[in-house]
Amino acid sequence: MKETSEKSVAMYGVVSASKIIGETVVNRQSENVGKIDELVIDARKNRVAYAVLSFGGFMGMGNKLFAMPWEAFEFSATENKLILNVDKEKLKAAPGFEKGDKWPDFKDKLWGESIYNYYDYTPPWKS
Repeated sequence: MKETSEKSVAMYGVVSASKIIGETVVNRQSENVGKIDELVIDARKNRVAYAVLSFGGFMGMGNKLFAMPWEAFEFSATENKLILNVDKEKLKAAPGFEKGDKWPDFKDKLWGESIYNYYDYTPPWKS
């Protein structure tokens, strides 16, 4: 099935969310930085608002989650991976939350702006 999603991305620029959730994420140095745990959709604007990156833990326990601007990712042209365009040190110090905790309110624009600003991206509602 992954081959189909690769062809879709290459040909049409589209891929189903189920193919992205669970996908390996690497940085520019090809170091594994986690997996996509969730995609958060802005239903009013018909776009992905955040990808939730899962990092750390063992067998799903102790995973730290990070809401990341969707613009911080790109698809690898050669592998079934997403490439995260964020410096490793910045990611280590990033604001996150635990998998079992209450998740942030993704509708909160002040919180959203702080996330986008941390990663040096403009929130889509401000562009």
